[in-house]
Amino acid sequence: MRMTQVGHIESRVSDMLLTPVQDALPGIDVADRAAALKRVPDDKAMLRAVTELTRDLGTPNPRIFWSDFLASAFLGYAGLFLAIISGNIWLQCAAALVAVLALYRAGGFIHEVTHVKHSALPGFRLGFNAVIGVPLLVPSYMYEGIHNLHHARTRYGTDQDPEYLPLALMKPWTLPLFIIASLFAPFALLFRNAVLAPLSLVIPPLRKIVVERYSGLAINPAFRRRAAEGEAHRNWIIQETAASIWSIVLLAGVFTGFIPMNAFLIFLLIVSSVAVLNQVRTLVAHLWENDGEPLSVTAQFLDSVNVPPPGVLASIWAPVGLRYHALHHLLPSVPYHALGEAHRRLTAQLAPGSVYHRASYNGLAGLVYRLTRSTLVRGA
Repeated sequence: MRMTQVGHIESRVSDMLLTPVQDALPGIDVADRAAALKRVPDDKAMLRAVTELTRDLGTPNPRIFWSDFLASAFLGYAGLFLAIISGNIWLQCAAALVAVLALYRAGGFIHEVTHVKHSALPGFRLGFNAVIGVPLLVPSYMYEGIHNLHHARTRYGTDQDPEYLPLALMKPWTLPLFIIASLFAPFALLFRNAVLAPLSLVIPPLRKIVVERYSGLAINPAFRRRAAEGEAHRNWIIQETAASIWSIVLLAGVFTGFIPMNAFLIFLLIVSSVAVLNQVRTLVAHLWENDGEPLSVTAQFLDSVNVPPPGVLASIWAPVGLRYHALHHLLPSVPYHALGEAHRRLTAQLAPGSVYHRASYNGLAGLVYRLTRSTLVRGA
């Protein structure tokens, strides 16, 4: 193949890599995009602008955090309560939908708990775990110490990243399996907390397995977690104990008839729906086109996704700042409520040809289509 032809193909690959879903060129294999991704150097001008234009946005606002979180949790539990007690099927469905969306938003604050400086937001970790983390079986220790590895410069997209799989390069059946697995998350968490956790206290080999494989919200099955130390270990034990007691009490209440089976099943259905919604959102948080090699910061940004305004649906399926996931990878310490302002500043200041604009997409449907098409072409 002549060099001019090679250059033309690489140009087309680069264009597809850096172009939003709706403008993507057809017919270029995802493996070519993965190869192009590994060759993307850091855009120092963009990274400098990101730092300089957002210096004043790193402080969390406690009033916003607490009011948003508590209002979401209150609305979610009110919907759950109404779904349980109502005898009208249509009212039950409406209340369940409200519960799913509101509890999903409240649960999204686990991401902020992981990143926020706790001295700047005192008591929020405790509040999150008391209101959402323990009741919904996802205490924050299952994310703290896990998610930060996803942001590590040399770990992103590799087999050491607990939150990454090359989904775009995998078989087509992996996507439905990825979603279906989340449907059973509440059952697995109940078993983990009510059975495995207590047993592991008296069976050391089991404890090792529980810590390594069943103590983190990870999607990479090859990832093994290390035991926490110091204050992180103390937080882990306290939260794990609370989740175990809650799980045992919940199951005991059902088995003794104190908690009606119908109420228990509605609770599980709503929590399962929250997990599925989060898994769908995870599908489009990245393009998942890295095959395991370390990437530059700019390449990691381009493998991630922003879904900025004017679309409004993204604020529902990607709440608490998750619609700016690519920007978050550049600014992991900026609180969720400041990401919109950061995006507005960068969009206004950076030229239309800047790499920054190339991580923005229109919505959920196009991203799911892109990922599905990639698996059908590459993984068939």
